[in-house]
Amino acid sequence: MALTEDPRTAPPIRWGILGAGGIAGAFADAVRSSTRAQLVAVGSRDHVRAERFATAHGIPTTHLGYRDLVEDPQVDVVYVATPHSEHREHALLAIAAGKHVLVEKAFTRNAGEAEEVLAAARAAGVFVMEAMWTRFLPHVAALHQVIDSGEIGQIITVQADHGQYFPFDPAHRLYDPALAGGALLDLGVYPVSFAHDLLGVPDEVRAVGRLTETGVDGQIGMALSYGDRAQALLTTTLWAKTPTTAAISGTEGSITVEGSFYAPTSFRVQRRDGRSWVFEQPTERGLQYEAAEVARRVAEGATESPRLTWADTLAVMRTMDEVRAQVGVVYPGE
Repeated sequence: MALTEDPRTAPPIRWGILGAGGIAGAFADAVRSSTRAQLVAVGSRDHVRAERFATAHGIPTTHLGYRDLVEDPQVDVVYVATPHSEHREHALLAIAAGKHVLVEKAFTRNAGEAEEVLAAARAAGVFVMEAMWTRFLPHVAALHQVIDSGEIGQIITVQADHGQYFPFDPAHRLYDPALAGGALLDLGVYPVSFAHDLLGVPDEVRAVGRLTETGVDGQIGMALSYGDRAQALLTTTLWAKTPTTAAISGTEGSITVEGSFYAPTSFRVQRRDGRSWVFEQPTERGLQYEAAEVARRVAEGATESPRLTWADTLAVMRTMDEVRAQVGVVYPGE
């Protein structure tokens, strides 16, 4: 079975990290340990935080603030790892400096902001990609191979959940409307993107949800419809740690993806005729695969990834916009 290319075979590239939080640290670890790329600079609004991050991840240059980071001539590509509310601003800053950009998911707060970022990238001729790492993982490549081979027939139902427990704290970014908090953009984006990856753009979106005391979504259930029969049934919540599994059911069989479905994992194929088998591809971390994709596409002069195109990212943002409209979540300034 053909798997994803080894990230260590991707061309070397020089990364600048914009933001010094937890996801930035995980990304830096993956790049440093599992690719040939260099981490050359980090920028943060907090000098002490930047210095600590640089020391922890072996990064030689720190910048106070983000403008100096994006204008650093050492940097080839900027990884934007700030809260969702700031993705548009920071991506545009990097693009204006002529840098390629990898923007943490969710790409922006809404589709309008995403269109603005992509228009700027198109005008500047730079590479931009959403950091939806799931699309580039070995088990997802294997899932597509199984489905494309007809092993489970026509897909009828996709189910996926992503819930994590976060005690209520109005100061936490996930409960703060000003930071585009809520379950959907941070957690629900994974099942939504997974459904889009397997079934494409839905014909119809139905959503029900409950809001937190601060007005962001605490829990959402979504039903996406495709054609005459196919559906995706998706859930996300801030209020419970869910199994984070996925299931793909077709006319000839089904696939059960172990939790966490969006991270490196295994899956079982169970055919209607009784045959079954398991795909197992243990791998550490996983963020190195998206980093390697960026390096390969930049080296070939591309402005987007064929595995996660600009149109793909926009389609996911539009679906999430519709979900938020139905459950009544509006962020300040929208």
